[in-house]
Amino acid sequence: MQKQLVKKLSLDGDIDQRVLFGQNGVFLRIIEEAFGIKIIARGETVTLEGVEKDVKQVETVIHDLISHLRKNNELSERYVLYSISMVKQNGVGPAEEIESAALITSIVTKESIKPRTVGQKEYVKAMENHDIVLVIGPAGTGKTYLAVATAVAALKQKKVNRIILCRPAVEAGESLGFLPGDIRAKVDPYLRPVYDALHEMLPSDKIQKLMELGTIEIVPLAFMRGRTLNSSYIILDEAQNATLAQMKMFLTRAGENSKVIITGDITQIDLTDKKSSGLILCQKILEKVGGIKFVYLTEKDVVRHRLVAEIIKAFEKYEKGS
Repeated sequence: MQKQLVKKLSLDGDIDQRVLFGQNGVFLRIIEEAFGIKIIARGETVTLEGVEKDVKQVETVIHDLISHLRKNNELSERYVLYSISMVKQNGVGPAEEIESAALITSIVTKESIKPRTVGQKEYVKAMENHDIVLVIGPAGTGKTYLAVATAVAALKQKKVNRIILCRPAVEAGESLGFLPGDIRAKVDPYLRPVYDALHEMLPSDKIQKLMELGTIEIVPLAFMRGRTLNSSYIILDEAQNATLAQMKMFLTRAGENSKVIITGDITQIDLTDKKSSGLILCQKILEKVGGIKFVYLTEKDVVRHRLVAEIIKAFEKYEKGS
């Protein structure tokens, strides 16, 4: 029989227990379910009862949540689940590891935009330290959002003179030919996520002015051919839908003092021949090229609704035939 343990934790008076425990103690219930132990909160004392190993891990989680709460003045269900996952996997919580300076402030939420997971912190660090970064990961991991935030921050700091944002205009079930309007109207829906990210970081009139000046340019990937871009932040989004030839074309657009960021999710390829995805092939072709950094995000880095991570895992299990 596994050794049982009863552990009492004393909370400091400056901790808002309503935030730490969640509404009606929902965060405590999540932790209890995750580790199979009993948690009793009375006054400023939290009592943990269960298998010794699990009790010690829960103690680590609670200390991590307190650390995160003190630094950020908020605590979300998503972070609680992330902390549980990291403690189970690594034995330590992520609060200290993801401590990072804000990139910019969202004009919508008024909150600082910064990495929220260890993987995201690695991604932002890669963009700071490498001229070419390829990031691969599932939906909701902040690939596009953080790339755009880093680009806008670089533009504001005058590190670059332009931001170029592009995507392959690949049809995913619908035909572009049946959409009304000119070529711009046809491809704009494919670029919508890029617009959405920008509008969280800059006022609409500012975006419009910068686009009129050519300081910010949002274009389909096909429009990049033949260009050389100096002092620019160049982002290719949804790169899993670019062919190898398109990837080569895009990667060779960079001029002096430019950064190239390529994002993609290789589980969502819309090309007819999925094996022809340039993003997949580039992993092998470029793996030994110095100065190029590959970053891999996982469902643990998902920062959308907590069910998104579960959905990703469910599909991965199904696709593996298990």
